[in-house]
Amino acid sequence: MALIDIIARKKRGLALYGPQIREFARAAADPDTPDYQLAALLMAIRINGMDPRETAELTLAMAQTGDMLRPEVGGVPVDKHSTGGVGDTTTLILAPLVAACGGKVVKMSGRGLGHTGGTVDKLESIPGFRTELSEKDFLRIARDVGCCVVGQSGELAPADKRLYALRDVTGTVDSIPLIASSIMSKKLAGGAQGIVLDVKMGSGALMKTKKDCLTLARAMVDIGRRAGRRMSALITGMDEPLGSHVGNALEVREAIDTLAGRVRGPLLEVSLALGAQMLLLAGLAKDEAGAGDLLTTALKEGRGLAKLAEMITAQGGDARVCADPSLLPQPRAKTPVPAPMDGYLSGMDTELAGRAAQVLGAGRLRKDDVIDPSAGYILFKRIGDAVKKGELLAMLHHGENAPAGQAGEMLLQAMRFSDAAPKIKPLIRARIAPDRKEK
Repeated sequence: MALIDIIARKKRGLALYGPQIREFARAAADPDTPDYQLAALLMAIRINGMDPRETAELTLAMAQTGDMLRPEVGGVPVDKHSTGGVGDTTTLILAPLVAACGGKVVKMSGRGLGHTGGTVDKLESIPGFRTELSEKDFLRIARDVGCCVVGQSGELAPADKRLYALRDVTGTVDSIPLIASSIMSKKLAGGAQGIVLDVKMGSGALMKTKKDCLTLARAMVDIGRRAGRRMSALITGMDEPLGSHVGNALEVREAIDTLAGRVRGPLLEVSLALGAQMLLLAGLAKDEAGAGDLLTTALKEGRGLAKLAEMITAQGGDARVCADPSLLPQPRAKTPVPAPMDGYLSGMDTELAGRAAQVLGAGRLRKDDVIDPSAGYILFKRIGDAVKKGELLAMLHHGENAPAGQAGEMLLQAMRFSDAAPKIKPLIRARIAPDRKEK
């Protein structure tokens, strides 16, 4: 079956059949396939789309081009995926909390690129923490500890790895079938039987509107259910950083403070909502209220923090950071960002706010860039808060030669101020529950 014939069919807007889709995935995983042929088919899909059957079959075909894990972890293996945002530290909170309630969390995460942070980078700011483990060790820790978070294996969905890189340089990133199949191919290959999706919406998210978020969430849930997985999804707000700490070691510190009961707010609220869905998918709770009670009890009793320390130790890290966060990387310098006027913080360009942390050294412009694990900033005001001119809005953390002035200006440009208090939007905008109901 010639790839040129598959390109021609999709160019005419016709649906692809199973063998054609499997040949496309096989060709993508084959280094001898010319990039230009793959790029042509990606553009045809971007323009003409794919129906739900095509999207599901492409996802499974890409997953099957590499390893397909089958975790035996003493329970239902569950996972969570976020479409990306700023100050989104939910994995570091909900994974140990879910494990403390008897869950088995098998999580493969990525590194940060651009304005969004990467869970792997955050965890690697913990001294000694290893995110590259053998499959045997990964599953052993998940079974014994209840949670394990590692980097994505190079043997996982190699077809997606090739297509992802091509989409980035061919203007085909913004395609729902290609986004959904990319995310879900790795999730299916990772072996989780219960998958919770956190689809971000707002100025710091890939999807800016509720309509687009629901379209993507429905597509991914449909793929998972067709593959026999239990699925749920939340649409959550990303109109400002989810947490007050932005940057790798800073976000680990905030996760520790949250699990220690010292911090409450949007980050904890979203973490508990996602964690409740994971417990439901794992069969450890009958309803959301019961799942929420299990999580809040584990939080109050300190079992979530203890489980985080256990996971850190199992993955070679220094668990003393859970009692003494000052053992995390510390910045060489700090620069205050004062408020330019009186008023209310009424809005934020969260993508620009994320890029402010990036220029300080907390993120990458290219995948091979070296990050500064101590870099980032702490926000002292959230949307809706009153501010006085000269009052501290944020504190930048950075190296001696970092462009702190530029980052401070970017952060101020990202913030909008008004004379009247703004209306606060809910954090959770929509739900697709395990019982297939949308709320």
